[in-house]
Amino acid sequence: MQDAKTEIIACVGSSTAAARGVFNWMKELEQRPQNKRFTFVNRGVGGDVAYSTLQRLPKTISVHPDRIILIIGANDILNQVFPNVQKMLGGWKKLPEKSSPAWFRQNIEAIVRELKAKTSAKIGLTSLALIGEDPSSKDPKQAALNRLFKEFSQIIKDVAQQEKVAYIPFYEAFQQQVEAEPGKAFTEFRFRSFFRDYYWREFILHRSFDEIAEMNGWKYHVDGVHLNTRGGMILADVLQEFLDS
Repeated sequence: MQDAKTEIIACVGSSTAAARGVFNWMKELEQRPQNKRFTFVNRGVGGDVAYSTLQRLPKTISVHPDRIILIIGANDILNQVFPNVQKMLGGWKKLPEKSSPAWFRQNIEAIVRELKAKTSAKIGLTSLALIGEDPSSKDPKQAALNRLFKEFSQIIKDVAQQEKVAYIPFYEAFQQQVEAEPGKAFTEFRFRSFFRDYYWREFILHRSFDEIAEMNGWKYHVDGVHLNTRGGMILADVLQEFLDS
């Protein structure tokens, strides 16, 4: 007797969607007994913005997914707040224009419409967890991040309602916890710090993401951007609600 057909879950977006360099929420979900019927297919790519994800959709469509989880937008925001990120990602990802809320909305709409046209999958659009941990910060960089994460998450919610697909409220769940127990502001994007954490501390010193987070002074993140276990479990739990629906 053959096993019952499993449902294919395509996880689409940037490094958070790929569960790389962050708490492995995909593994967490795979291990839960209620998710045995699911097969998770990783279609996340580090550094992607919404435009990049749109270009990669044929690879997602080719696996004939039953459900699609989209997590994209944090790099679009980082591009707007930190010029060094815009310069690096703009060249690396060959972006045709600078990131903006309008361009993000355009790309999210295009992603959803192409997936609806070329798959029969149930689509879930996931809003975005804050980068940095100070939701009331007076620091100009963190204040800009706070404003843009709220704006972009509202765009995601609006597109989900407009296109009649599921909305996964990660922004709201994360914001509730970080407002109850805030941490420090994210004020500067340093590529050298990311290299130190992911190559020296993780691969050479064999530190866990949570140990690196503690070394760096973060509560929900490894480095202010990528999620540790505490932040990642918030994501896993809101995604579980989508899988249960």
